[in-house]
Amino acid sequence: MNIRQMHEETEHRILSPLATFSDESKGRLEPSVPCDFRTEFQKDRDKIIHSKAFRRLKHKTQVFITPEGDHYRTRLTHTLEVSQIGRTIARGLRLNEDLTEAIALGHDLGHTPFGHEGERALDKLSSNGFRHNEHSLRVVDVLEGGGGLNLTEEVRDGILCHSGDKEPSTLEGAIIRLADRIAYINHDIDDAIRGGIIRGDSIPKECVRILGNSHSERIDTMVRDVIANSFDKPFVKMSKDIHAAMMDLRAFMFDTVYVGSEAKTEEKKAGGMICSLFAYFTENFDALPGGVPGTDAKKEQQIIDYIAGMTDTYATYVFKNHFIPKGWYR
Repeated sequence: MNIRQMHEETEHRILSPLATFSDESKGRLEPSVPCDFRTEFQKDRDKIIHSKAFRRLKHKTQVFITPEGDHYRTRLTHTLEVSQIGRTIARGLRLNEDLTEAIALGHDLGHTPFGHEGERALDKLSSNGFRHNEHSLRVVDVLEGGGGLNLTEEVRDGILCHSGDKEPSTLEGAIIRLADRIAYINHDIDDAIRGGIIRGDSIPKECVRILGNSHSERIDTMVRDVIANSFDKPFVKMSKDIHAAMMDLRAFMFDTVYVGSEAKTEEKKAGGMICSLFAYFTENFDALPGGVPGTDAKKEQQIIDYIAGMTDTYATYVFKNHFIPKGWYR
């Protein structure tokens, strides 16, 4: 028995019967030789962490476009917070922590530069529409490494179904679908207070009463509630009261931060940049860098792939290079 097999045996001994077991994975798109010491889901986690798409998340917008302060969240730190919340819930429910972590680390790999504004722009420009969860799956299946990461079906399903109408097929995927929301609502409040967009005492009093007054208190309340409400159950969800309070908090953030706030004043410019880049590469397709993965795709899809993979900083650089005139020097 090798180390991987020992881990697999341990899973069957300590995890809930409702968990997704590594040695019962539905497999990968292409056959893969098992590792001697890592389970299949541990391999997926490592593949994602070592990918270029994962590293690029550090320069992609969460809420504040290219924030200059050191303590504002980016898409990378959001991903790490989702991962930690998800792992805590998975451990509390005796579900597969490795699968949960892999899904969390990969769930936003397909996000565009400039956050949801970039996503909205590409959705309007693409003839097939654009949804970041679907593009995250395309990143891990096709684009990353020039041929995809060849992840397990369970991780791929969790990435695709972390948002949108389709529910995940595993409880671990359901954890990340909920942990994503717990993370972004709470850390976006933290960032909005730091940025002076809202005040701490402006948060609805009923939400404070039910969930807590601080970042840590609210997360603790939500995580404890998920575990208490879902333990040994074939679902992952909050109690009615806690879920309602969380949704009220989300509505408050849409009213005060996500739509029309000072934090969003630059979004139209960001969307305009995306549209300009799309138009430029549509008219000058030969200017698209060589070696872009997925070259079997239609021209429009190749352009979408290239732009969606950009960081905020690189998108700005490319825009300046093609649209801002350079001075003449001799």
